[in-house]
Amino acid sequence: MAHVSPPLEAIVLAAGSGTRFGGGKLTHPWRGGALIDGALAAALAAPVRGVTLVTGADAGVAPAARAYAEGRGEAARLRIVHCARHELGMGESLACGARSLAAGAAGVFVFLGDMPLIPAGVARSLAEKVRRGAAAAAPAHAGLRGHPVLFGAELVPALRSLSGDAGARAILQGLGARLAIVPCDEPGVLVDVDRPDDLPAAGPGGPPER
Repeated sequence: MAHVSPPLEAIVLAAGSGTRFGGGKLTHPWRGGALIDGALAAALAAPVRGVTLVTGADAGVAPAARAYAEGRGEAARLRIVHCARHELGMGESLACGARSLAAGAAGVFVFLGDMPLIPAGVARSLAEKVRRGAAAAAPAHAGLRGHPVLFGAELVPALRSLSGDAGARAILQGLGARLAIVPCDEPGVLVDVDRPDDLPAAGPGGPPER
């Protein structure tokens, strides 16, 4: 019988209120859809069993995400989890998503909902690093670490224990050489949208190809 590797999972964090944007950031029109479509496209293109979208402040994010997934025949791979305490910060939202995952995953990608230009191929490069023994892997462009980050199975309990607004930065800082950095020629691994003025930086065209 052929050996089957444990699956990977993906979490897309989309629970924030988008205050600096003026609200409604992730449902803002973008490339014929909503801004959240970019992160969902990249997550669904990753080598994962499923994608868990963590929602919170904006009630419009869940229906927008469902519409995107259904329109691409991917509804069965999208789970939506509402973080009741999303106002406590990103760490709380990430922990909520991690606690919702089924046991037995080889690792989990963490995507940010306001980063719409993640190159579709970068996730496979990160997966290869973790499959070969790295505790976690992240892309870097021009010397700056970007997103998404892939956390190996041994780090998932730490993700489930996060709280507040700290996110997973402290987990990564403690890894040293066990964090694999994958150089990426495309700046999309760094591009996030905080304010309306950031939208032109997303550039023309359509969502990332699957």
